[in-house]
Amino acid sequence: ELGSNATVTIYVQDYFCEMYTPYPKNAMIICPGSGYKKCAKREAEPLAIKLLSMNFNAFVLTYSCDPVHYPVQLLEVAALYDLINKNNDRWHINTERIGIMGFSAGGHLAAHYSTSYDSLDISKYFELPYRPYATVLGYPVISVDKSILKTSSIENLLGYEPKDDETQKFSCEYLVSENTPPTFIWHTTEDGTVNVENSLRYAVALSKNKIPYTLHIYPYGGHGLSTVDELTNNSLDTKVSYASDWIEQFQKWVRITF
Repeated sequence: ELGSNATVTIYVQDYFCEMYTPYPKNAMIICPGSGYKKCAKREAEPLAIKLLSMNFNAFVLTYSCDPVHYPVQLLEVAALYDLINKNNDRWHINTERIGIMGFSAGGHLAAHYSTSYDSLDISKYFELPYRPYATVLGYPVISVDKSILKTSSIENLLGYEPKDDETQKFSCEYLVSENTPPTFIWHTTEDGTVNVENSLRYAVALSKNKIPYTLHIYPYGGHGLSTVDELTNNSLDTKVSYASDWIEQFQKWVRITF
C-alpha cells in the first residue's frame, strides 16, 4: 500500500545443549546508514556478528529508501518489532528486551522511532506501541537544522526539502521525552559528513529529560567507521583505531542496561 520494499536478515543463535546459555535471548534491530538512499553493508552483518558474540540475537533491517518516503521507514521498524514479538517462541527472544541500533541515517531512523514509537503515524497501523528497550546510535543524523546538517538524508527521507515548520517533527532532539529509552551514543569530532553536534544535541535533550545515556566522542576518524576494524575498513591508523573503543564501551553499557 505504501510502497515498502524492506527486507530483514535474521541472525538467531542455536541452542547448545552441551552448555548453559541464557534463554530467551535479548535482541537488537540494526538500521544501517547511507543517507536514506540505500543501506550500507558495512553497517549490517559486521554489527550482527559482533552482537552474536555478545549473546544477542540480531535483526538487520534493510529499510525502504528514496524514492519510498516517510512514514514508511518508521512503519517498517514497527512491523519488525511486531514480527519479532509474534515469533518470539520460534526465535527464543525476550520480547521485553529488544533494542534498536542505527548508524548515520539509520541512526536517525533509530532515534526517530525511539522518540515516536507511540505517534499517530504508527498507531494508525499497529494496535500496540512497541517501545525499544534501549537505543544505540553511531554517528547519527539527528537534526534537520541546516547549520549542522550537511547531507541530503532528510530530503531523501521526505522526498523534498523540509519546511521550517517541520523542523521539530523530524529533528529528534525535539522529540525526546521522559519515555525515551536509555541510549548509547558514539561519534568522532572529525566526521565531515554528519556533524558531531547532532550527537551532542541529542545527549543534551536526553539529559534534560533525565534519560540514562552514555556519550563517547572520539577525536579522530571520519564518517562510516562501523566496527572500526578490518571487517569494515580498508586501512586504519593508530589515531582512528582509537575509536574502536566504542565496542568495548558498548559491552560495558550492555552489562548494566540489559
